[in-house]
Amino acid sequence: MSVATDAEASGIQLVGKLLEPSARVDPYSIYAEFRARGPVWIDELSSLVVTNYRDCEALLRDPRLSAERWRFFQAESGADPYPPDAPSSVRQPWFLSMDAPDHTRLRRLVSSAFTARAVARMEDSVAGLVDGFLDRVADGDTFDVVSGLAYPLPVTVICRMLGVPEADDGLFHRWSSQLTRLLDGFSRPEDGNGETPEWAAGMLDMHRYVNELVAERRRSPRGDDMISELIAAEDGGDALSHDELVTTIVLLLVAGHETTVNLIANGVLALLRNPVHLDALRADPGTASAVVEETLRYDPPVQLTVRVTKEEMSVGGVTVPENKLVMLVLAAAHRDPEANPDPDRFDPAREQVRHLGFGFGAHFCLGAPLARLEGRLALGAFARRVREPRLLADPPPYREHINLRGVSELRVAHSGVIR
Repeated sequence: MSVATDAEASGIQLVGKLLEPSARVDPYSIYAEFRARGPVWIDELSSLVVTNYRDCEALLRDPRLSAERWRFFQAESGADPYPPDAPSSVRQPWFLSMDAPDHTRLRRLVSSAFTARAVARMEDSVAGLVDGFLDRVADGDTFDVVSGLAYPLPVTVICRMLGVPEADDGLFHRWSSQLTRLLDGFSRPEDGNGETPEWAAGMLDMHRYVNELVAERRRSPRGDDMISELIAAEDGGDALSHDELVTTIVLLLVAGHETTVNLIANGVLALLRNPVHLDALRADPGTASAVVEETLRYDPPVQLTVRVTKEEMSVGGVTVPENKLVMLVLAAAHRDPEANPDPDRFDPAREQVRHLGFGFGAHFCLGAPLARLEGRLALGAFARRVREPRLLADPPPYREHINLRGVSELRVAHSGVIR
């Protein structure tokens, strides 16, 4: 590898610091140390860590990199965490972890439900949900923003879109909590002790549930829900196979709300720590979109993404062999001063916000319009309706996840919630 030995040592030490639970509160100082070294090859991980904005943006659309990281981990482990009687859909990869032409085909069949026009039609119903959740916490003088607003909003929206029975919403909290270990990017198919990892058990339960839900919907199509639309979806005579359909629904249920929980909670936290911007949002609700974009830059729900090299390539003077991991630390790239001046300051009024919070290129997040809508309405309503909010614990407690980083609780005291 064409990289200095001291950079290798520093790299693995920095990864160790990121893995420490104390780093959840503020990983950004560690990211800055990484960024100062440029792209860093870490031999112990067979990985290149990239933290500057220019390289991350370019690599997200570089055809020499593959999104099919599941093939890499499968080849590395050689293990199958599922029992022989598991539904076949559980071994079907998510389309966000596919390359063209498979990714292009599946994305095209699913995309109609997430166009800006389709999402805009949901604004009134989402706004009604936001107000309903705030109404529920209005009688107390404290509430948890995560359990009271940030979590129930996106999970209710995606379950309604898919036509999941309302009584079953709670099931997805447990399953998605398990599956975020897989999405977090630091799990492997085996935990190392020969037992089925927790995320695999959640994946299996969710696939069994969705298989039954799809079977029921095939028997009795409703026509007003996304599952029925996906069953009927065609493009030039093409349609989703059963396993593709089930896997896509599982993906939407998990990725469709876990990241938005963090977006809303991180946005509220940033506003409470910067009351001048909370006051500005309260005075001008039209600035809510800018607050969402700055939150995506300043404290993004997804901290990093991973690609696999299809061939030997050079990044920032570092030679990376074929079939090696490239970790793109998007949260670090957002605080690259060459991309965003004064990057450590939360400022929704900055002239230009450059971020990769929804990815870039062919894998740009399909659900971006919906996440932006939910974030805008939730943050705007919080500023408008919650009087004199103040944090009860700063820093708040964080979940253990490194990639899908977010608070586990965000308790706020207030002097009333406007009805």
